[in-house]
Amino acid sequence: MHLTEAATPSFLVDRARVERNCARMLAKAKDSKVRLRPHVKTHKTIEGARLQVGAGKGPITVSTLAEAEFFAEAGFDDITWALPLDPAKLDRIDALGRSTRIQLLIDHAQTAAAIEEHAHAKGTRYEVWLKIDSGARRAGVNPESADAIELAKRIAASQSLDFRGLLTHAGHSYQARTREEILRIAEEEAAVLSRFRQRAGMEGIERSIGSTPTASLVERFPECEEARPGNYVFFDAFQATLGSCSLDDVAVSVLVSVIGLYPEQNKVIVDGGALAMSKDGGPTHLDPDFGFGIVCDAALGPLPLKLVSMSQEHGQILGAGERSVARLSIGTKLRIIPNHSCLTAAMYDRYLVHDPGGRLLEEWRPARGW
Repeated sequence: MHLTEAATPSFLVDRARVERNCARMLAKAKDSKVRLRPHVKTHKTIEGARLQVGAGKGPITVSTLAEAEFFAEAGFDDITWALPLDPAKLDRIDALGRSTRIQLLIDHAQTAAAIEEHAHAKGTRYEVWLKIDSGARRAGVNPESADAIELAKRIAASQSLDFRGLLTHAGHSYQARTREEILRIAEEEAAVLSRFRQRAGMEGIERSIGSTPTASLVERFPECEEARPGNYVFFDAFQATLGSCSLDDVAVSVLVSVIGLYPEQNKVIVDGGALAMSKDGGPTHLDPDFGFGIVCDAALGPLPLKLVSMSQEHGQILGAGERSVARLSIGTKLRIIPNHSCLTAAMYDRYLVHDPGGRLLEEWRPARGW
């Protein structure tokens, strides 16, 4: 069966491109003598994770406990949950820990105290990382603050916590405008952890970094023991526009059908709305009118069309020039490269995996929920 025969909307995955993306990152980690702990939240599938790790049962990074449970059940036995911890979930973590190694994130003294109290009551210990803000301003302790040093020393001295090291994510790399700016962020991402480690007098603990723009553009991983990129497995329109990859590296697209044709408005309607694409605006800091993805023909050739608006099930596409929609018909199949593959993938309970010729090979079923 060819991908164009699939029901629409469908989430399509080019297996050969995924394999190439994964092999490239594995080789970079090996050459850098750095442990690759890939983030699996982009795809949330067993098949994708196995390609990312190359062989074995980890290590991997997850964003939800549902993902951790899903991968542990499949045999993955070394998992970092890279989200600041809600102590109310410690009982689930205890159950998970009976079958797999689970590492947790701390970025506040109250969280550390709650984990210690729970550990004391249960007679156990937890492996933890201290989350450091290296510039993204989303989560993590300020590496320049005295409180952060105090928290690090508290964790290191705890009888209930096994201090694994310092973890950061250079999310601000997504707002870079040039390749050179991304490379500067990559250098600083690692340097922030090294400086903090030195200030805290903890040279023996590890440094974990990771963002797809920085990891994709550096030739070798700098000053770290571990890297955790994730989006690179699929890439997307945002990464291609930012320069993290080429459009030929993007491994996913959404198959849609033209369901409304309005040539007098130079407009078509497709059956891929917000619940098929997500409403991620893409790299608007580079192009304020980027639209909600890159519109392509069925062979993935970009078209002079722009997905400008979405309601729940409708996507409105405008032509970039006069009569740009003239050769389209009701039922025409289009493929849209999503702005953010992680969010778009999360809209689907199955992915249709195809070969370079468009022949459907298999289905991947992702973890769902939290």
